[in-house]
Amino acid sequence: MKAVVMERYGTPDVLELRDVARPTPEAGEILVRVHAASVNDWDWALIIGRPFIYRLFSGLLKPRVQTVGCDIAGRVEAVGENVKAFQPGDEVYGDLCMSGFGAFAEYACAPEAGLARKPAGMTFEQAAAIPQAGMLAVQGLIDAGQLQSGQKLLLNGAGGGVGTIALQIAKLHDVEVTVVDKPGKLDMLRAMGADHVIDYLEEDFTRSGKTYDLILDVKTNRSPFSYARALNPGGTYVTVGGTPLRLFQVFVLGPLMSRLYKKHVRIAMLQPNKDLAYMNELFETGKLEPVIDRQYELVDVPEAFRFYGTGDHQGKIIVTLA
Repeated sequence: MKAVVMERYGTPDVLELRDVARPTPEAGEILVRVHAASVNDWDWALIIGRPFIYRLFSGLLKPRVQTVGCDIAGRVEAVGENVKAFQPGDEVYGDLCMSGFGAFAEYACAPEAGLARKPAGMTFEQAAAIPQAGMLAVQGLIDAGQLQSGQKLLLNGAGGGVGTIALQIAKLHDVEVTVVDKPGKLDMLRAMGADHVIDYLEEDFTRSGKTYDLILDVKTNRSPFSYARALNPGGTYVTVGGTPLRLFQVFVLGPLMSRLYKKHVRIAMLQPNKDLAYMNELFETGKLEPVIDRQYELVDVPEAFRFYGTGDHQGKIIVTLA
């Protein structure tokens, strides 16, 4: 089969399309013929090997994961022993980040519990856009953020995969939403229902004097104290991504700040695939439509990551396999 392989860290130029052995599903696993995959920040970190602390988990000198890719959507090709929920031909999707990655290939293996059925009306490309971004949005807003109607919500880094799903979920809860991102993404976010938009190149929302009940942060590029300044009394700040240093600060200082300032500072730890049934429900009732910026073929995965590295993508970048 064809797969995108890397043997060293670096720019997207280290990615090569090669012929490799097709995986065989073990007991409890499913072999999926991949129809679509999507680009995620976790993939980007595995490719470039930075910040260096990531290499403690992915390999100090060379990557342990040679075929990256978290989110897959495709058809079941074969099942291992003891698989009961799926059979060949079923259309499925899910996140492989806790089961070896490998989405940028013609075939990938996944544990039975790591996949959900794809609704008939959902394209493979739409399905590939949902798993990781959708879980971070739901678990950040609802599980960690305890989103409630009538709140004032700010989404920092709203124009990517997580933010565009989070915005749609937030509007279902009748909240006032302010979004922060690059100027090129703000018109899209307005059209999606954002009540207020902030160009982060022109305004630092943590110093504007405006405050919010809930902040969901995809970037985490400031200190926890800066974010706390932008919270109302009793408000909550939740991060779902960012640099290791900033995430460590949130982890260490969050409990102390909650006691001192009566403001909650939290990290939403990803639980892969936990809420895919909820995603299906939202999609099938017309309440969620994944935003897809552009699509690439498997041979063009390096170019897909070059575009991702610019930070200019609106919603998700998809890789399709005919």
